[in-house]
Amino acid sequence: MQLLHEPSPQMIKDEKIYAEMGLSDSEFKMVENILGRLPNYTEIGLFSVMWSEHCSYKNSKVVLKKFPTNGEKVLQGPGEGAGIIDIGDEQAVVFKIESHNHPSAIEPYQGAATGVGGIIRDVFSMGARPVALLNSLRFGELKNPRVKYLFEEVVAGIAGYGNCIGIPTVGGEVQFDPCYEGNPLVNAMCVGLIDHKDIQKGQAKGVGNSVIYVGASTGRDGIHGATFASEELSEASEAKRPAVQVGDPFMEKLLLEACLEAIKNDALVGIQDMGAAGLTSSSAEMASKAGSGIEMDLDKVPQREKGMTAYEMMLSESQERMLLVVQKGREQEMIEVFERWGLEAVIVGRVTDDKKLRLLHKGEVVADVPVDALAEDAPVYHKPSAEPAYFRQFQKEAAFQPEVTNVSETLKELLAQPTVASKEWVYDQYDYMVRTNTVVAPGSDAAVLRIRGTEKALAMTTDCNSRYIYLDPEVGGQIAIAEAARNLVCSGAKPLGVTDCLNYGSPEKPEIFWQLEKSTDGLSEACRVLDTPVIGGNVSLYNETNGVAVYPTPVIGMVGLVEHVDHITKQQFQNDGDLIYVIGEAANDFGGSELQKLQQGSISGKAPALDLQVEKARQDQVLAAIQAGTVASAHDLAEGGFLVALAESTFGTEFGAKVKLNGENVVKESFAETPSRYIITVSKEKKDQFEAIVPEAVQIGEVTTNATLTVLDKAGNIVLNEEVKQLEDTWRGAISCLLK
Repeated sequence: MQLLHEPSPQMIKDEKIYAEMGLSDSEFKMVENILGRLPNYTEIGLFSVMWSEHCSYKNSKVVLKKFPTNGEKVLQGPGEGAGIIDIGDEQAVVFKIESHNHPSAIEPYQGAATGVGGIIRDVFSMGARPVALLNSLRFGELKNPRVKYLFEEVVAGIAGYGNCIGIPTVGGEVQFDPCYEGNPLVNAMCVGLIDHKDIQKGQAKGVGNSVIYVGASTGRDGIHGATFASEELSEASEAKRPAVQVGDPFMEKLLLEACLEAIKNDALVGIQDMGAAGLTSSSAEMASKAGSGIEMDLDKVPQREKGMTAYEMMLSESQERMLLVVQKGREQEMIEVFERWGLEAVIVGRVTDDKKLRLLHKGEVVADVPVDALAEDAPVYHKPSAEPAYFRQFQKEAAFQPEVTNVSETLKELLAQPTVASKEWVYDQYDYMVRTNTVVAPGSDAAVLRIRGTEKALAMTTDCNSRYIYLDPEVGGQIAIAEAARNLVCSGAKPLGVTDCLNYGSPEKPEIFWQLEKSTDGLSEACRVLDTPVIGGNVSLYNETNGVAVYPTPVIGMVGLVEHVDHITKQQFQNDGDLIYVIGEAANDFGGSELQKLQQGSISGKAPALDLQVEKARQDQVLAAIQAGTVASAHDLAEGGFLVALAESTFGTEFGAKVKLNGENVVKESFAETPSRYIITVSKEKKDQFEAIVPEAVQIGEVTTNATLTVLDKAGNIVLNEEVKQLEDTWRGAISCLLK
């Protein structure tokens, strides 16, 4: 927003200019009371971004308080750039997930790319070296040309940034549903490793210490990006294209290496990424956390455009920038580190003791605001909540009973559904082997990376079935945590903790706020039972287009520790003659299932029931069986049910399988999406040992060398006899076929 003459404080009030920036009348009154006067244009800009939902969580704080955030291994919970969990030997894992939904809807390539860039900075600002990227994506149906364009460009943006910076993109998930047509979800996750001694905090401590700006220069891109992320998308959003930032992964690579070197120097007091709300959030938050103030001279800020105003510089979200606080008198040491990496580092201010953010521009004080007012004292709302009529209707509905006349045809149709089908078209664009630590590549239940110099590995996943959460937010929330944990357990890892990205519609609507409340109840309860504390995350509300909200989609990023690389387990069958077991019985769970969507074109009814105590017991048993060396492969049952999971276990192998279904009802046994279930293979020699650890596992068949999938019903009649290659071709080709 280039203004020749900024409006006066009186004009801001009289013409309600603050409302265009996203502040309400009562919020403007609060600002007036805090300052004891009318704010000027720059000051109201500072408040508008810091009090946006994206920065202040003003509509979601009440529900975020429910999350369990502590645990014996938690070294850093919510409130810093990223959370940190101890993994032993004075090492820790650092991880966080963030959304870049609105920018990606308007400018998909740069929106996705800068989402990746921002989350990487969150991790290295803690002092950690980023080792892996994951993502979680949601789009409308691939029949729509606009959706195809968004999908192709978002994937290209993620690949472009991650591949250039040299951090492997090792996992993720993609789901397709009509509710995401106008508002795709693009959530990026980064995982890093750190030694305990190197952990940094974003704090501006020590009166008189210098504030140093490093990295790229400031331009007019991304101004009001945080506010843009806190409002609904509409026809007018296209005009907000300038609010989308442009990323430079090569600059970020230099910045990453320079910051990791700077962290080793004890002259560094604090460091923070300039993310949402740019210079405003980094300076105000660093000062507020330390109980200090900051004075900055904006004339010294590196600028890439002429005539930038204080307002523009403070609100710009130009990428690849960090703010550092350095001991007074030792600035040159720090500046030289960045200069060696070819980066600009400039002293722009100093730490003060008056708890104010004071900005100078052209010799004048252009803003003088209490830092706590910006960073801590945003209003907190507990919005009205109301149970939606659709939920009451769904709870009363008779359970959906699919009609299946041909099991083989139904299986092929499910394998071709984009949400179930191979995501190879996506991950083939990612360099997932760079740095050569990737042991389990994309396409299995979870990605696994070895930790160099140790016998350990990290497993990581992103997960969320938003259909279940739409049908029943509380149960669906529990299922999301449980499935993410199952993915890690199947890979041989003990789940450590969660980072979440809560993507919902407008909290102003009581039915949407109810979804947020209920699902966070479910998420919190599952985290407590499964012992996976929430160590950070992001809230993305107002995901609506022209009044239509996305499904409630709390994406779960979860990381687990594989105690010894020998425990790493894949979902693919490993050996001819291995025994196939199923853990957990199928129930009549078709509400929100792939089969319901396939047959009815929409979803309704009740979500599958989940017993968290059963879930926990089975996870513990499966992990114990893997750690005892009795398991050859493990795969959890998810979208599509048993037969989809069985088929997936043969894909990418030379094997087939011959199994006999357990129950009388073939459709239920084949396609129900009952949670807490696994397919496990075990060598004949380990049979007794395995069954002693997992007494409820039922042997149903064995792995064969003839690459055919043969399934018999309880009476011994053949219900499926298909070549694996035919099934695999259907599954592999589905997405690229739709894109053509």
